Amino acid sequence: MKKYDRISSADSIATQAQAFEPKVRNIAMVVYPGVEILDVAGPLEVFTFANMWLQNNEITIKPAYKFKVLAGKPGPISSLSGLQIIADAAYSDYDDKIDTLVIPGGLHDTVLSDKLLMSWIQAMAPRVRRLSSVCTGAFLLAKSGLLDGRRATTHWNYCSQLARDYPSVTVEPDKIFIQDNFIFTSGGITSGIDLALAMLEDDFGPEIALYVARFMVVFLKRPGGQSQFSAYMTSESAKHPDLRNLQAWIMTHVEEDLHVEALAGRVAMSPRNFARLFLSETGMTPAKFVEMARIDAARHYLGSTDLSIEVVADKAGFKDPERMRRAFIRQIGVNPQNYRDRFSRRISAEFHAESKT
Repeated sequence: MKKYDRISSADSIATQAQAFEPKVRNIAMVVYPGVEILDVAGPLEVFTFANMWLQNNEITIKPAYKFKVLAGKPGPISSLSGLQIIADAAYSDYDDKIDTLVIPGGLHDTVLSDKLLMSWIQAMAPRVRRLSSVCTGAFLLAKSGLLDGRRATTHWNYCSQLARDYPSVTVEPDKIFIQDNFIFTSGGITSGIDLALAMLEDDFGPEIALYVARFMVVFLKRPGGQSQFSAYMTSESAKHPDLRNLQAWIMTHVEEDLHVEALAGRVAMSPRNFARLFLSETGMTPAKFVEMARIDAARHYLGSTDLSIEVVADKAGFKDPERMRRAFIRQIGVNPQNYRDRFSRRISAEFHAESKT
C-alpha cells in the first residue's frame, strides 16, 4: 500500500482509489491556568474533524492527527472561563516527537514568569516542524526570543503592547495569521481556527480544508493576509449614534456615492470635521471603511454567485474591476478571481458531488 505525506491539491481527496496510512502528525497543545479555552478547542476541532472526514470517507485507515495537551503537570487546568482542561502530561516530561506545537493565549502576563515553560519552548523550537501561537500566545514566543527579527501578529488589542515590549519583533497588527519560516502567529481567538485550516490545507490540500470550514460553520478559510477586522466587525465601533447609523447605511448601500463629501452631508457636517470625527471614533478613515465594506460585499457575490468579475465590481460599488482588484490585494492579499477560485460555493458543491461518487 502506498504511503503519502501529502495529497496533491491537483488530485481531489475524494477520488483517491485506496485508503492509505499517512504519516501521523502529533499536535501538542500547551495549556496553563487562565488559558483561553477557544484558543485550545478551535484548532484542535479543525484537526479532529479532518480525522473524522478522512476516515469516514475511507481516505485514511487511522487518524492522521493525534493530540496531546501539555501543562506544568498532568491533570485539570482551569481556563480563563473557569472550565477545566485535563492535561495529558507535563511538558517537561514529554519526549515524544511533536510535529506541530501550539501555544494558546490567555492570562499571558502570569505565565510569562514561568521560566521552566520558557526554557522548554526554546528547547522544542528546533525539534518541531511547526511552532505556532494563537492570540496572546505570541507573547510566550516573544519572551522566549523566538520571534526576534521575525514578523508576527497577536490579538489586535495587544499588538501595541507586543511591539512595545519586544521591539525586535515586527508586529503586523491586523493580520489574521502570519507565517515566518516554520513559526506561525495568529490574531485574536477565532483566528486560531483560520491558522489550523491553513495548516490542514498545507498537509492535505484545499478540498478537505474547505469541507472542514463548512462543517464547522466558519468563514471559508480567510487568507492569513486578510485583516482581523471586516467592516461588519467594526460597524459598532463608533460611539456617536449618527456615525453608527451611517456605518450601517454604508454597508447596505455600497453601490452609491460614498465620497467624504456625500457621507458628511448625510450627517450634516462639514467634510473636514466629519473626516476627523470618523477617524477618532473608528480608528480608520471614511475611505478605508468604505473600501472594507465594498470588499465584504464583493466577497459575498464572489463566493455565492456566478456573476462576472465586472458585474461584481459594479454591484459592490467599485465600478472598475481593476480598482476592485487593487483593493483586494491591498486588504486580503489575493485578487478577486483567486478569491472566487478558493472560496466559491460552486467549488464546494463540486467537491461534495465528487465525494459521493
